[in-house]
Parts: sequence; C-alpha cells; structure tokens
Amino acid sequence: MLGSSIFVPLTLSAQTQYTLDECMEMALKNNVRIKNADNDLRAAKEQKKSAFTNYFPSLSATGLGFLADKGLVEVDMAGQRLSAVKNGLSGGVTASLPLFTGGQIVHGNKLAKVNVEVNRLKRAQSEDEVRLTVEQYFWQVVMLKEKLRTLSAIQTQLEQIRNDVDAAVASGISDRNDLLQVQLRKNETRSNYISVENALKVSRSLLGQYIGQAEDSIDVTVSMDRSLPLPPDELYCLPESSLASTTEYRLLNKQLEASNLEYKMTVGKNLPTVAIGGGFIYDDWMDHSHPFWIGGVTVSVPLTKWWGGSHDMKQQRLKVRNAENLLTDQSQLLIIRMQNTWNAVTDAYKQVEIAIESIGQAEENLRLQSDYYQAGTCTMSDLLEAQSLYQQSRDRYVESYAQYEVKKREYLQTTGRQ
Repeated sequence: MLGSSIFVPLTLSAQTQYTLDECMEMALKNNVRIKNADNDLRAAKEQKKSAFTNYFPSLSATGLGFLADKGLVEVDMAGQRLSAVKNGLSGGVTASLPLFTGGQIVHGNKLAKVNVEVNRLKRAQSEDEVRLTVEQYFWQVVMLKEKLRTLSAIQTQLEQIRNDVDAAVASGISDRNDLLQVQLRKNETRSNYISVENALKVSRSLLGQYIGQAEDSIDVTVSMDRSLPLPPDELYCLPESSLASTTEYRLLNKQLEASNLEYKMTVGKNLPTVAIGGGFIYDDWMDHSHPFWIGGVTVSVPLTKWWGGSHDMKQQRLKVRNAENLLTDQSQLLIIRMQNTWNAVTDAYKQVEIAIESIGQAEENLRLQSDYYQAGTCTMSDLLEAQSLYQQSRDRYVESYAQYEVKKREYLQTTGRQ
C-alpha cells in the first residue's frame, strides 16, 4: 500500500502557534470593531451624564459696559442743554430651575439610560461578530494547511509511482504513456500546491490583521487526524426558551422602550412648563451704584403648538406600533433562525461522519488499485483515479470538519450563547 500519512512542517520557527481561544482573546482586544463599539458605549454614557445635568439649575452671567462721546440722554433745561449717561456699566448673575416640563427631563434621562443599554447590547453583538469571523478565518487556515499536507502526501505517492513506472518502462513491462500520465498528475499536483499555498498566505494575513498580529508571525494549532468531533446533541435548546436571552430580542425590546419614551417626550412638549428663577443685578449708569436682587416664576403654555403637536403625537404613536409589530415579527423569525441553524449543525456533523467513512473506503480502493496495477490487471488511469478519489475524500473531511465548527459557533450565538 502507498504511504498516506505524511507530515510536512508548514510553519517557520519564528511563527507562534495560537489556539482558537487565544485568537479570539486577541481579536476582542485589538479588533477595530470592538474599539468602535467601546467608543460608542462611552459616548452613550456621556450623553446620559449630560441629560442628568438638566435636573440642576442653569446659571448665566451677563455684563455690559459702554462709553459714548455724547450723553445718551440730552434735555434742555432753563436754556441750558444737559447731557447724561455718557458711560455706564451693568451686569448680573441669574439662575433658573425647571419645576415642571411635562416629563421631558425625566423621560429624557430614561431615554439616555436606554441608549446606554442599546449600545451595550450592540457591543455584545460586535463581540459575537468578531468571534464568528475569527472562527471562520481560523478554520480556513486549518483547512488549507490540511490540504497542503494531503498534497504533500500525494506528491510523495506520485514520486514513488514514477520510480516504479521508470523501472517498468526500462524493463519493457510498461510503456511511456504511463510515465507521461504520472508526470502530468505531478504537474497538476504542484500547481494545486502553489494555489493552496497562496490561499493559505492570504488567510493567514486576514486572521493576523483581524487579531492585531503580523501575518508572518502567526500560525494555528489544531489536531484533526481523521477524528470525529463531539456530537452536537448537548448544545441543543428549545428556541422559545432561548429567545429572551438573545441579543437581537433584547435590542428589539429596548427599541420599543425607546419609542414609548420618545412618545412621552412628544406629549411633554405640548404641556405647560413651570420654572423658578432669580438673580443678582448690578448697574452703574449715572454715576450711581444700583445693585438689587430679583426673583420670579415663569409659566409657559405652548398654545400655538397644540394643533401641530397633536399630529406629532399621533405620528410618534404610530412609530410605537411599528416597534411593537417589529418585535413580534422578528421574534418569530429568530425562532425560525434558531431551528434552521440547528439543522445546519446536525447536517454538518453528518457530513463529517460521511467524510471519515469515505476516507477509509478511498484508502482501501487506492491500495487495491496499486496492487492491481503492479499485477498488471488495471491501467495507470485507474490507479491515478483512485488516488484522486483519495485526495478528494481527505479534502472533503477537512472542509466538513471546519464547516461543522463554524456552524456550532453560529448556533450558540443564535441561541444567546457565545
């Protein structure tokens, strides 16, 4: 039987091998998506702090000074023209505290708090997206490395076949056509090796860029060796019971809560507002110092806004209904998505089982065809076809294995788990 378990080192000594968990940990620290999500969350927290300041009085200070070439006030008195107020100075500090604003301040603060929660959930979504992308890049690298190992094994087999055919041709047992077929297959294998090697380099670059490492300094470590991964049975959970823990569902609820608060703020804009205020005023316009205190209450009733405001409230109420409809509709779709993702997981696992079985059958077929060729009962085309089937079975195994791992990650995230 031709040798099939050939190991070819594919990493440089300067490269560091990372596990999947290590890659994810680095991506969560270095990836720009997470950094931007952190910035958005911090911005939302600052907005919440800003909204809280509306509970406190607003202070303002004003000042005025002037100097004129003539008095601002001129009068004729007893045949003389008197001029006054050629210069002056005034200033003051005032404070205003809203007592009632139709709930706008209260609901504005609640809305700012909801916005923080929304951005926190969006950051969790970004984490899920980063983990899934790392999983995809990681297993892409693993798959291509395994394909290179298979091609290396095929090259070794073809070299052995070529040596055997050389001897057979020299002794007159075989003709040169067999040798040409072997050489053509070797050229095809070399070409495939170059293509896969280039694809591996690109995949390493993508993974390295995503986790914040130089592509020529990283490698991944996974031992597959025709093993069957753990079955997915323990991962299953009922879609209905998982719905409330999903990030998407919680975001939809927050969007509905925000719509309700925006409606209440719209109502508040059409209600009277009450504020108290006061301050200290100082002026010196006629060479006479005049400091005094002032205080008062203001009531503002938006009479002209009631007509247009009623339409604004109806418009906002419709937006609330849309948010309610969206919550119901997307919840149903999330449940369907959970079931579809679970089906994809189980299908992928079955594909791995089939692929492992196919490798065994392809190995046996290759062994038999090799024996038949040496016995002169099959052609070189039959032997090379058996070798091609063996290569395809190994490639299909690593592809289905990688697909299964990615689908598991998708299912865990779809059901509200990492």
